Amino acid sequence: MDHQDKRITNIPERLWSLINQIDHLQGQWIGGAQLNPQALGRLKRSTLVTSSGASTRIEGAKLSDEDVEKLMRGLSVTRFADRDKQEVRGYYELLENVFNSWKHIPFTESSIKHFHKELLKYGTKDVRHRGEYKKGENRVEIFDARGRSIGVMFETTPAYLTPKQMQELVEWTQMALKEKEHHPLVVIANFIIEFLAIHPFQDGNGRLARILTNLLMLKSGYAYVPYVSHEKLIEDNKADYYLALRESQTTFKTPNENITSWLEFLLNVSLEQARQAIDLLSHENIEKLLSPKQLLIWKYLEQTPEATPAAIAKATGVARPTVSQALDVLLRLKKIERIGQGRTTRYRKV
Repeated sequence: MDHQDKRITNIPERLWSLINQIDHLQGQWIGGAQLNPQALGRLKRSTLVTSSGASTRIEGAKLSDEDVEKLMRGLSVTRFADRDKQEVRGYYELLENVFNSWKHIPFTESSIKHFHKELLKYGTKDVRHRGEYKKGENRVEIFDARGRSIGVMFETTPAYLTPKQMQELVEWTQMALKEKEHHPLVVIANFIIEFLAIHPFQDGNGRLARILTNLLMLKSGYAYVPYVSHEKLIEDNKADYYLALRESQTTFKTPNENITSWLEFLLNVSLEQARQAIDLLSHENIEKLLSPKQLLIWKYLEQTPEATPAAIAKATGVARPTVSQALDVLLRLKKIERIGQGRTTRYRKV
């Protein structure tokens, strides 16, 4: 048995409970792609700002979300170091590409190297090493709120072993996600902690790990990821983040490798992310996410005990095919229910 498989074979029951809750909430998000594109676009842009600010602040940058938004709008942000602004812009643009094109991005070593190159493309000090595995040794340091290093968390994989270990990790992850013997959230958690333990690049590993988390979550079916920032949730629990990483990584290369601490942390972040995503579909928010015609149909059903598709089309002036599509979306969002079958099918508000 591969050591990657071995460390994730005995998942505690409490963690399976978290996984089941996440998957249940993911099921409630079905139909999100058919919601109002303009509203979803606004949510996505907000997440890009929040995630870019949070992910770079975890590594010691100081820009607020407001500063990030100004920067991406082309406005002057003069009181911060160029390095911070370069890192935020690189993160924002790369994450935007992931959100928009994840279906067409393969999970390969080449993609990871390309991501690193894109992440650091604005960094004037990163020209020599971006997109390439490290040539010298590095280590993981912990930074305080002022961006000062307060200590080394752990030593990383030697540079000469990095290409081999990255190849093995990516190939194992590809196979594990394809064969589905392990739950994808467990596979993703294992990939991220091993990636951070290897620390394959000279700089940018933490930020790149969070970009790759977004990519792998989307590829595994967690479609709500672009609308709630997991980076912000990590930033809000930064001490627990570092503690969970350290507790698990100190077991590496021992007879009893164990990623339970890290897995529990990441699952709790993913569960909160899913909860916040479903909250977007609450009665208070749903009107912002429906298209005008979908909203018109839902408003009609709120005021009517029950109605057939033909009656809805006649009352609202919406074409029958569009009525059927809107009803399908509202059914998946559990805002209405279907009564009867065939010609007698009616719909009513839940």
